[in-house]
Amino acid sequence: MKKGLHPTDYRQVVFQDLNNNTTFLTRSTVATEETIELDGSSYPLVKVHISSSSHPFFTGEERIVDVEGRVDKFKARQAAALKAQEARKAAKPKAKKQKDEAQKLGAKTAAQE
Repeated sequence: MKKGLHPTDYRQVVFQDLNNNTTFLTRSTVATEETIELDGSSYPLVKVHISSSSHPFFTGEERIVDVEGRVDKFKARQAAALKAQEARKAAKPKAKKQKDEAQKLGAKTAAQE
C-alpha cells in the first residue's frame, strides 16, 4: 500500500443535526472551527442539515413535499401532452385523406389530357 495516501489526523468529532439537535460522536478528519462541550470534554463540532435521525427514509415518516404545486404542474403537463397527442392522431388521417384526394384528382386530370 502507498505511504502517505490516507489522512492521519483522525480525531473525535461531534456531528449535530440541525433539524432535531441530535448529536453523533465519531472519528473524522473534517476541518471545523466550532467546538461543543459534551460529557465534560470539548470536541470539534460539525453542523449538518439532515442525518439518519431526521431523514424520512430512515425515520419511517412519509412526507409529501409539494413546493409550488409540483404535482399539479406535472399532471397539467401530462394532460396537455395527451391532448396534443390525440390532436396529432386526429389530424393525420385528415391530412392523409386530403393527400389521397389530391392524388386522385391529379390522376383524373392526367387521364383526361
